Amino acid sequence: MGMEDIDMFSEQNAKAGVTFPQGFKAAGVKAGIKKSGNLDVAVIYTEREAAAAGVFTQNAVAAAPVFASKKVIATGTAHAIAANAGCANACTGAQGEKDARAMQEITAAALGCTPEDVLVASTGVIGVNLPMDKMEAGLKAAVAALSTDGSVSAGNAIITTDTYSKSCATEVMLGGKQVRFGAIAKGSGMIQPNMATMLAFITTDAAIDGKLLQKALSEVVEISFNMISIDGDMSTNDMAVVLANGAAGNAKITSEGADYETFKATLAEICTGLSQRIASDGEGATKFLTVHVMGTKSFADAKTIAMSVAKSPLVKTAFFGEDPNWGRVICAVGYAGVPMNPETTVVKFGGIPVYVHGVGADYDETALKQVMGEHDIVVDIDMGIGTQEATVWTCDFSYEYVKINGEYHT
Repeated sequence: MGMEDIDMFSEQNAKAGVTFPQGFKAAGVKAGIKKSGNLDVAVIYTEREAAAAGVFTQNAVAAAPVFASKKVIATGTAHAIAANAGCANACTGAQGEKDARAMQEITAAALGCTPEDVLVASTGVIGVNLPMDKMEAGLKAAVAALSTDGSVSAGNAIITTDTYSKSCATEVMLGGKQVRFGAIAKGSGMIQPNMATMLAFITTDAAIDGKLLQKALSEVVEISFNMISIDGDMSTNDMAVVLANGAAGNAKITSEGADYETFKATLAEICTGLSQRIASDGEGATKFLTVHVMGTKSFADAKTIAMSVAKSPLVKTAFFGEDPNWGRVICAVGYAGVPMNPETTVVKFGGIPVYVHGVGADYDETALKQVMGEHDIVVDIDMGIGTQEATVWTCDFSYEYVKINGEYHT
């Protein structure tokens, strides 16, 4: 069965998640870290050693778990991921570093591995120390609850303001063997490219060289997780990590041949799908917006323009109000910092031209009203000066977004 035969985000595959690949178990438990009392501590585990790759936030104020996990990735292998929601363990100084290390030590002792085998992640309120008594009990309980059916609980344990946990699973032929992939992710607010308040944990039973695994993830992130923006704020805690334990028994991928390309394409499909779901589930979102910029001289130019439009509060509020205010879009294009020629630029909403070569277009108001009333809306921007393109995913700003973030800390 190939990728084309599977809906990796179907209910069944989403439920399978990170425990779909052979050799992986997971669990999520209630430790009392979230004020809501919901699931808040997760563990993902493979007894068989896994090649490990990771990409992390580029925020200069990175959280303690980011530094701890970077050290694990530097070793090239790992056995587990321990994560919590409700407290970010960011801007917590030496105590935060000590607590992140303790998460590794507690999990490792319960699993029978070393602390250097355990990746750690946290998400939640910044500037608050982890309640380590609750954390220790939660991690031990999660390890005790590990099962091949634990992906759903693990996924629910890492969400914060998300309305649902993002998860998927798929399989593909590699080296003559059926290879499985699974993932869980969270992300809803403080989302800005170069990783955001986003955690993505991907598992696979593929056998692949660790350096190639890192290369594939790093390249895939550039066209997936780094192409979403909800509010323009870059988090302190983000990470996307992949564990590949080789349990499928495929011929190990050690060079950039056909199997590597298939592996990378599968990883890209997973990360792109998760990215779109994160953008669609933005805090208070009522619209899912795809901003497609083409006709530029470089991918970087196209991305810069698309991000300028996607991050504009005026653009986002216009779409919330279902107002086809193309002036806000072309304004954001104009101040993006990329040379442009209004005489060659065309803007379309849902395929309907609204701005053509410097002036507003005559359009069917009824047809455009229907477009603006949809949940999914595509904004096409053709700069007309090159052959490169980029696609960014975002959402609108609603009254609910302000309410959620106005009340988040309290």
